[in-house]
Amino acid sequence: MIEVRLPHVTFEDLGDSIRLIWRETLYADFPKRELERVIQKKYRVSPEVWVRDGVLVVNTDYKKIEGFIALYLQSNLGSLLRNRYTNRKVIYIHEAMEIPLLGYNAFGLIDRGTNLIQIRGVSGCNLSCIFCSVDEGPYSRTRKLDYVVDVDYLMKWFDDIARIKGKDLEAHLDGQGEPLIYPFRVELVQALREHPNVSVISMQSNGTLLNDKLVEELAEAGLDRVNLSIHSLDPDKAKMLMGMKNYNLEHVLEMAEALVNAGIDVLIAPVIIFGINDDEAEAFIEFARKIGAGKRWPALGFQNYIPYKFGRNPVIAKTVPFKEFYAWLRRLEEKTGMRPLVLKPSHFGMEKREFLPLAFRPGEVVKAEVVLPGRIEGEMLAKARNRLIEVVGTKAEVGDRIKVRIVRTRHGIYIGTEV
Repeated sequence: MIEVRLPHVTFEDLGDSIRLIWRETLYADFPKRELERVIQKKYRVSPEVWVRDGVLVVNTDYKKIEGFIALYLQSNLGSLLRNRYTNRKVIYIHEAMEIPLLGYNAFGLIDRGTNLIQIRGVSGCNLSCIFCSVDEGPYSRTRKLDYVVDVDYLMKWFDDIARIKGKDLEAHLDGQGEPLIYPFRVELVQALREHPNVSVISMQSNGTLLNDKLVEELAEAGLDRVNLSIHSLDPDKAKMLMGMKNYNLEHVLEMAEALVNAGIDVLIAPVIIFGINDDEAEAFIEFARKIGAGKRWPALGFQNYIPYKFGRNPVIAKTVPFKEFYAWLRRLEEKTGMRPLVLKPSHFGMEKREFLPLAFRPGEVVKAEVVLPGRIEGEMLAKARNRLIEVVGTKAEVGDRIKVRIVRTRHGIYIGTEV
């Protein structure tokens, strides 16, 4: 018998196919008959393949088959790769593709004119929150694929930006979804910790994918803070808000405490939907105090629910003006003594920095090459001047060269329409 092993890979036997799981977060399915056929064609043997204890097994003693199958799996992985949490097709972005990592919201890097740089190595989410602003998660009706950016390529672009933005940067891992589904999450934190321009590394997370081992790895890698999305302390209400019947609130609360105990600061970040969970505000404050959250930064970051055009906007959600929301927060400060609840950039050491120069101006028409499909119907991604442009309402295909009128440039996120 030959056992086939690959780095960071486990296998599952699905009956008619073999599932390759890479770094816990991505997978690819290979039909058994196809694997057996390529072996038979190459070596003129009649093999049988199956999985034993997470290892791929081939019933032959022909040693060369191990290397051949490993190479075959790796060479075909890219075209079959899928997100384990959304089951959507994944496009793996690496340096050889020459895809710019500035200009698009779903992956890459975002500069909003401060010393904080948003880092988005992955799209997709393992939850389907009923108020999600970008309609993410397993139950999304609009998102049709996901992206993963190679960690070395991501750091190459970060290094270029950091040289322009200067010292004392905060590297913030976030995204249109859950950053912990990024397969290189620990390696990314380690690389950022070693960067001379980075002072703080923070992360947004719903906490469900944390475990004791991962918390320890992130702490050792140098993660400073997690902004933890917990929207209710009632298990049933939390499942409803998170849009998942298997959401385990108890586990997330345990992980919040584990983060603090590991030396990673925690900011509890509930989205407040008035009439649904605003009555839990004091309970959130009590929990934050109990676990020792907010040692270096504020312990809580209450967020006001607002509807978005392409998000999920439940009919039960009540919209409250921000003036009223901030008044509510100030009353909470007075009543509980927990301060600050009305947060300012200065509470996080954020300061204004010069924006990266814009590559386009609104109304400008540019020639661009279509390089990737977008995440929603009628959207494609094009590149020009070393930036990505989200082209909406187009029927263009990858490889086409088109003219694009730039309609939006805010914070270096470029949106255009085909001319």
